[in-house]
Amino acid sequence: MKKYSLIILASILLLTALSIILYRKYQPVDYDDYYSLEHSFEDSVLIPEIILDYGIPVDSFRIEEGTVRRNQNLSHILSAFNISNQVIHQIANAPREIFDARRIRAGSTYKMFFSNDSSNIPKYFVYKHDPVQFVRIKLYDTLLIERDAKEVTRVLKAASGQINSSLWNALAGNHAPPALAMDLADIYQWTVDFFALAKGDEFRLYYYENFIDSTSVGVDKIKAAYFQHQGRELYAIPFEQDSVLSFFDQDGNSLRRAFLRAPLRYSRISSGFSHSRLHPIHRVHRPHHGVDYAAPTGTPVYAIGDGRVLQANYSGGNGNMVRIRHNSVYTTGYLHLRNFAPGIRPNVWVSQGDLIGYVGATGTATGPHLCFRVWRNGQPVNPLAIESPPVEPVSEENIEAFNRERDRWLEEFSSLTGNQ
Repeated sequence: MKKYSLIILASILLLTALSIILYRKYQPVDYDDYYSLEHSFEDSVLIPEIILDYGIPVDSFRIEEGTVRRNQNLSHILSAFNISNQVIHQIANAPREIFDARRIRAGSTYKMFFSNDSSNIPKYFVYKHDPVQFVRIKLYDTLLIERDAKEVTRVLKAASGQINSSLWNALAGNHAPPALAMDLADIYQWTVDFFALAKGDEFRLYYYENFIDSTSVGVDKIKAAYFQHQGRELYAIPFEQDSVLSFFDQDGNSLRRAFLRAPLRYSRISSGFSHSRLHPIHRVHRPHHGVDYAAPTGTPVYAIGDGRVLQANYSGGNGNMVRIRHNSVYTTGYLHLRNFAPGIRPNVWVSQGDLIGYVGATGTATGPHLCFRVWRNGQPVNPLAIESPPVEPVSEENIEAFNRERDRWLEEFSSLTGNQ
């Protein structure tokens, strides 16, 4: 009897052990406990990555890519792939905000996705409006037309270098997009004369570049910058104040100034400020209380600061002239204009950077140029000698946050040297 009791007990223990093993074997595994069960990647089944192009799995189709030729329209393209006239008509009559077939442009690209078998049936058609925007058309079963966009990835990149000939060449020589030159000019337009850069000037900058897949689609914007110009160290530290992102120097002063450095993009300074200059036409010495900027006829001329137009008319030897009062201290004059910008007349308020006219040679002038003049408290002063005060510095309540941001960027720039 005792022998049978032991057999029954052993059987119960065996069944219990088997039950535990089976329970553990078929119980769902939590990912966080995966490794505690002594599994490894080698024991797992790897799921292959699905590669998508315009939201379509490329491994499932055969793909042909083409470019819209001159005078080619949607019907020409689709009929070449044996798409029926009925389907083409449906696509052509899609809502314009989704796909306007009339606006297909020569040079744009498209892709046709075919079934990956002997039937070779067109399944999808994709038309690229530009590197980002595209239209995806499902051709099988029920026709479906969708407008979509590729994901744009912003990548923070760095560049640095020294100027030997021009900023443009320096950027290109250091593998940075030359288009950044214009962005730098915009950031430093109140503090640096980019037509007077000197050999040995240096730059360091961080900027965003946009990528679609692995292809660059252009520079987004400069994030932060450092410029060493004629011995001066000029930082551009990004900081948001009052919900507006602006650039400040290391002391918290805005890089934006009350006045622009120059009212136009000029070729060279052909004549400077002088109390006794030999006049090129009258051949006598007389004061020249302005700076002559040589530039092609028609070059746009801009107001260097906010103010009210006092004068906009023909003024004898000064030709077509605009005069602007900016405040109780400063007034500026823009002489020899070919003509005035629309709406520029006395008593009109203009903002800094507003177009006021175009370079010409009206009045007494030997060639196209802008004579630019500045009066301080009614007395003529050298425009190139004005130290324009900054506007909107970092406020007292924000200075600690700004200092932290500034110190972070100073450390970044200190490590950014040589070619990047």
